[in-house]
Amino acid sequence: MARETTYLELSQEDGAAHKFYEVTVDGATVSVRYGRIGAAGQLQSSSFPTAEKARAAAAKKIGEKVRKGYAPAVRGARAARSVTRRQVASAPSTARAVAPVLWRFRTGSSAFGIHVDEDRCWVGNQAGDVYTVSHGGEVLARYSLPDGVKCLVADEFWIYAGCDDGTVYDLSSKVPFGAYGIAADVDIYWLDIHEGVLNVSDAGGGLTVIDHEDEHQWSRKSSGTGAWMVRADERAVYHGHSAGVTAYAADGTGQLWHTATPGGVLFGWQEEHAVYAGTVRNTVQRLSKATGRVEASYPCDSAVYSCATSPDGRHVFAGDSSSSVYCFDADGRRLWKLGTGGGSALSMQYLDERLYLVTTDGSLVCVDASEAAIAAAQQGSVPTAVDVKSAAALPVFTPAASASAVATVSVAAVPAGGVVVECVQQGGRMRVQVVSGGFEPGWNVQFPRGIREVGARYVVDGLHAASGGFYRVRGEIRRLV
Repeated sequence: MARETTYLELSQEDGAAHKFYEVTVDGATVSVRYGRIGAAGQLQSSSFPTAEKARAAAAKKIGEKVRKGYAPAVRGARAARSVTRRQVASAPSTARAVAPVLWRFRTGSSAFGIHVDEDRCWVGNQAGDVYTVSHGGEVLARYSLPDGVKCLVADEFWIYAGCDDGTVYDLSSKVPFGAYGIAADVDIYWLDIHEGVLNVSDAGGGLTVIDHEDEHQWSRKSSGTGAWMVRADERAVYHGHSAGVTAYAADGTGQLWHTATPGGVLFGWQEEHAVYAGTVRNTVQRLSKATGRVEASYPCDSAVYSCATSPDGRHVFAGDSSSSVYCFDADGRRLWKLGTGGGSALSMQYLDERLYLVTTDGSLVCVDASEAAIAAAQQGSVPTAVDVKSAAALPVFTPAASASAVATVSVAAVPAGGVVVECVQQGGRMRVQVVSGGFEPGWNVQFPRGIREVGARYVVDGLHAASGGFYRVRGEIRRLV
């Protein structure tokens, strides 16, 4: 029997979706390729007992996508989403001594994303790989996403990865899922999430705000371009670009302040009362969140690619384009400068006297930032860094392609503590509501877009109330049959 291929695309005028779905039937095998228009996408194949059953399964998959708005198309007719890979130079460090690196994990591709919490370290690279690593340097798990990871952000204990394909994936449960979709005409540079509200800064200097239901709220165009900084709290969104830092009211009602910086902003950090902007003109500036006033400056010797602070801003750290890392006191006095020993730090985070870096060579590096270790390093005494290896049997988690790819559970087998949710149509939008008792009926659930089907019911292992007035999934999702 001849090989049959059906190619579909969903490209909405408002830019909310820009993706393809291709189904190929070859005898008793069904192959599904899906992803961002213009990209190779991900491939999944399934075998069936007969060719007839394979064709029936393919027809079901195609029907599901058509009902969601996909339509037949010609591959290559639509342009791919604009994607900017950050082009950075990294020169050797001019520091006389090297930082006391405890361990180094090489991810295999240039990496920008980092998040460190009490339990583990997260690193994401431009190959679409996200790894979790223990504080002791053991690789725990790997997530394989469809496209390059721009950044990793946390919102309470939920972890999100923003990817080049315009999807923001929730990595908090066993199986990652797409929680937000970003307009196809937005060339993503950086992301932040606060109480379920996603803030997106882009190549054109724009800022886009999307709520937990994945619906556009408001947007602004700054006076600059290349917006590599966005940070948010309950009061405002702080947007850094080539012309400085601009603060907007969290509800989008207006601009609160604007502060010009010495050179374009390449990175941003925030504490409770201040934001920190690393600039191309070799400086980190601390700005008051209330007024935008420059409270302190931290001069480096090259362009600042990243910055971070210890709790309450007692110490300020910076990574420059010459593979050096710095530490300053709160007032701006330089305490030390050391070489990273392996590229420039593109992102960083401090926790419990350790400074974690992701560098231009794609490594996650753990530096002992204690006073004793730094003093020894300045005298030329550093530990032998452990070269962390990834185990061959490491579990790899990938997003579910469709509802049919999600594990199922029968009504009789719903686990104790399982919560049932249902997909419903409201005002032209797909919503997910809690069916089980004991939950606020007016709140919806932040739920994977790819597996929403009208009338479908799912069981989730954990459902938590978010401060923004909605529920988030924390645990496995299974379809109720």
